[in-house]
Amino acid sequence: MKELEGKYAWTVTVGEKGQIVIPKQARDVFGIKPGDTLLLLGDEKRGIAIPPKGAFAELYGIAYGEKEGSAD
Repeated sequence: MKELEGKYAWTVTVGEKGQIVIPKQARDVFGIKPGDTLLLLGDEKRGIAIPPKGAFAELYGIAYGEKEGSAD
């Protein structure tokens, strides 16, 4: 399979308490540190996605009109 620059895939195991560990390489690539809050999105047909750190603030701003150029 051809490797694509900037594209990654990892596997994780769900523990008994439903927790997953984000692989170290993923934490390093995306700058995820202990105490960070991540947004988890789910779609029954497409699966689960974790958008980049900081995406929640951007989405919140768009949804609540706190960003320039957003609808009032």
